[in-house]
Amino acid sequence: MSAATASESFDVIVVGAGPAGSTAALLCARAGLQVLLLERGEYPGAKNVSGAAFYGSAILNELIPNWWEQAPVERYICRRDIAFMSPTTSVALDFHCAGEGYTTPPYNGFIVLRPRFDRWLAAQAEAAGAFLLTSTVVDDVLRENGRVVGVRVRREQGDIRGKVVIACDGVNSFLAKKVGLQREFHAHELSLGVKEVLGLDPTIIEDRFRLSGDEGIAYEYLGAITEDVHGGAFLYTNRDSLSLGVIGQVSSLVERRKRPYELLERFKAHPAVAPLVRGAKLREYSAHLIPESGWSMKPTLYTDGMLVAGDAAGFCLAAGLYLEGMNYAMQSGLAAAETAIEACRRDRFSARALSGYRKHLKRRNVSTDFRAYRHAPAFVNSARLQNLYPEVVASGMEQLFRVDGKAKRKILPLARQMMRQYQLKPGDMLRDGYQVVRAYLW
Repeated sequence: MSAATASESFDVIVVGAGPAGSTAALLCARAGLQVLLLERGEYPGAKNVSGAAFYGSAILNELIPNWWEQAPVERYICRRDIAFMSPTTSVALDFHCAGEGYTTPPYNGFIVLRPRFDRWLAAQAEAAGAFLLTSTVVDDVLRENGRVVGVRVRREQGDIRGKVVIACDGVNSFLAKKVGLQREFHAHELSLGVKEVLGLDPTIIEDRFRLSGDEGIAYEYLGAITEDVHGGAFLYTNRDSLSLGVIGQVSSLVERRKRPYELLERFKAHPAVAPLVRGAKLREYSAHLIPESGWSMKPTLYTDGMLVAGDAAGFCLAAGLYLEGMNYAMQSGLAAAETAIEACRRDRFSARALSGYRKHLKRRNVSTDFRAYRHAPAFVNSARLQNLYPEVVASGMEQLFRVDGKAKRKILPLARQMMRQYQLKPGDMLRDGYQVVRAYLW
């Protein structure tokens, strides 16, 4: 859309054309509402980092049946590896499923390139009747009698009115902070992800990663690759490229005075990773802030005339076992759209009228999941789990399997030796065990 004027008014204004915003705009437009979708980039996805694992296939299938047949997906995920690293060793848990729903429709997850995928999803909202306005920066909200009634964009006569504003403007949501729904985040609540896309021939990818056809694998790494920085790394197989990167907790990067791109180079040079990226050519480099504290950083999700969804609401589940964001962005976008549709039908836009958002988030298991795993982020980002246990596991396995003519080691004596070597105290291990139980078992 290029002809929206200051005099125009919409039922719903969605700020941010990522997965949350485009999904919300799509559902609202299908309900017959006048919807404006604003995006500050030149096109949806222009400001996003390429390469992502998307586990919300069944969710999107509700809106667009068999969506993967038309969307620009790279590969479906049939394998997921979690590797614990020492400087020279890698010990991996390899999950490979050929069962129903993993290698057959609707599939459990896909690897996508965000610029392509986001652009496609926004186009679906446009096709449903939403107006898309790109290269548009929102500078402020419009308020009357304490209620949000629109937005002010950076252009001549930039006031655009709307009955409901849905803020999907990313982790540092300007709109949520502007109206007092979100506080300033602490450095330990945010992580910085740096990522590269490396071009590689599809035949080499399939041979190197033992894949066939459209199969794909998602690797996640923990331990020595980030040195003493709290974080991890990942590698995804695209159709003709690899997406890989390092994620570091902002406070830890600052305290340790580490540069993310240096950690990324260290990651690529690790003996377990270097053979996987050999011969690949750099196509793209980017960085992105990630909300990683889950439930504790959730803002107030609604106020008079406005709702908050996606990363702007902190809906990124970084819980060790799970590293998911796009699916929760879409689910929260759908919940926000359902709330906005009800409000428009009733012509009521107060905070009380929009409080039904909580019900929709719970029904879609967004708030349910984040509450259930509310203790996991603190445990995942703890120093021992990040920088000690992975190396203990990797080094222990290295000694267990070493054949050097000496007597074979039994596991319990070796475990005692590793505890002494790494100064692991039984009390600390018991406390960490309790954290595991609290985070994942009940």
